[in-house]
Amino acid sequence: MNYTALYHKSDSLYAFPLDGDTVEIRFRAAKGDLSSVELIYGVKHDFTRNRTRAVMPLMLSDKLYDYFVLRLKLTDKRLAYIFYLTDREGNTRYFTEDGATETYDFSLAFYNFFQLAYVNTSDVMPTVDWLPSAVVYQIFVDRFNRGRESGDAPYINMSWGGKPTPKSFAGGDLDGIREKLDYLCDMGVNALYLTPVFTSRSNHKYDITDYYNVDPAFGGNEAFRRLSEACKNRGMKIVLDAVFNHCGEGLAQFKDVVEKGRRSAYHDWFVINGDKPEKRPLNYEVFASCDYMPKWNTSNPEVVDYLCGIGEHWIKEYGIDGWRLDVSDEVSHTFWRTFRKRVKAHGKNIALIGENWHDSESYLMGDQFDSIMNYAFTKSLLDFFARGTLTAEVMCEKLSELLMRNRTQVNRMMLNLMDSHDTHRFFSECGKSEGKLMNALATELFMPGATMIYYGTEIPLEGGYDPDSRRCFDWSGQKLYRSVKELLRYKKLRALTEGDAAFFAENGVLVIERATSGQKATLLVNNTAAQKTARGITVGANAHKIILE
Repeated sequence: MNYTALYHKSDSLYAFPLDGDTVEIRFRAAKGDLSSVELIYGVKHDFTRNRTRAVMPLMLSDKLYDYFVLRLKLTDKRLAYIFYLTDREGNTRYFTEDGATETYDFSLAFYNFFQLAYVNTSDVMPTVDWLPSAVVYQIFVDRFNRGRESGDAPYINMSWGGKPTPKSFAGGDLDGIREKLDYLCDMGVNALYLTPVFTSRSNHKYDITDYYNVDPAFGGNEAFRRLSEACKNRGMKIVLDAVFNHCGEGLAQFKDVVEKGRRSAYHDWFVINGDKPEKRPLNYEVFASCDYMPKWNTSNPEVVDYLCGIGEHWIKEYGIDGWRLDVSDEVSHTFWRTFRKRVKAHGKNIALIGENWHDSESYLMGDQFDSIMNYAFTKSLLDFFARGTLTAEVMCEKLSELLMRNRTQVNRMMLNLMDSHDTHRFFSECGKSEGKLMNALATELFMPGATMIYYGTEIPLEGGYDPDSRRCFDWSGQKLYRSVKELLRYKKLRALTEGDAAFFAENGVLVIERATSGQKATLLVNNTAAQKTARGITVGANAHKIILE
């Protein structure tokens, strides 16, 4: 038995409540090492006398570990438990807070059993009801569609469809999005995520100068109100981009500091090493190396209150359904805890989705974000479909590892994506293979969580890195529209919104199963240039099939 791989920790990713009465217990062991894991459990204050045993099924395996998972319906909220392990040679061990032992004295169990001392309802991480079934369409506003009334504004300096540059404006606006809502609904989209819409001098609007007003180039606040109402009439959600790590240098408060230095009431709203901001040499903190994007001091209570007020305003006045949180891992945990409390007071189903590119457990414990943009999943899709560096077996291991990073509730709310405004276009990365693009989208659809589609995937739109990933939508034809629409209809299945995921490799084919009570959906993905057979079904080269049971 490989002792070094055995792992469990109570009140963590390995033991947490799913609701007020149900808990999920996970146990980790070396891959292939154990033949069985049993949970021995009971009421905390009676564990030495009365206990129950239950077999923990092997749920997922990654490159190094097996993960055994059991969900318990509690009759008493005070849970005590230990594990009983059997390896492939028949050796057995107990596993407690003291580690693995050959014997165990239950009369002294209160010293070292694992426990969930009391499952308090307020400690249960809630799920945003609409995220597990969401098909989110991300729009870079300047490049999606010009409204019929927009015409040619003076600021537009590129033709529609021209090659984008960092400072080019194509004229897309909010009325243009509103005019295409029926098109999006018909495709299967039920939520929009818009890159920033607030006043800014750039095409991307991540250097905001007025958080309370929509940029006039996008139509102003009334255009956003029209869009919001049109979405509500269709049952669609809207998520806006919250840029709270930094602002634009044209923001009134920052300009006041530039003018007055330490005499400004806003000097400590930013992180400045000196009396006033200086660019040469740079003496204030910024986003990346952009001296025109000064960083907010989110450790300052006044800044916290100001930014939280912005978050609340767009919910109260315009009825938005969530915030995507830009550069969220560079903002203080304290800020996000306060922001969550303020925002969630207006509705538990307001979604908070962090732009964290890396493993983010510390943000996903129920006190800050609901989920994050799942860029680790994006990387797996690229490695498997575009670069061919993963086999089907290794892809299974990678997807399993990603699920074990987070609580089940978080997995069901993750914003899964193939690409975004910050990455190369997936279609270009996979050699402009329509088959690989659709295979990747099907894989995303079967991954627990929300399904995000970057605008133009249905064309399919090409593009390299920023700004080339932000090309104009070509409305002359959407080659994959029907295929994408046909695929997205499966998102309505309970198996894909409620079911657990299991990953298998069979004859080089990636197999993903999602199952819930009374329903099972299986995806077969052939990422090779040859016809393959799996589960008794033939799958064409660079193609996929979906089986419903």
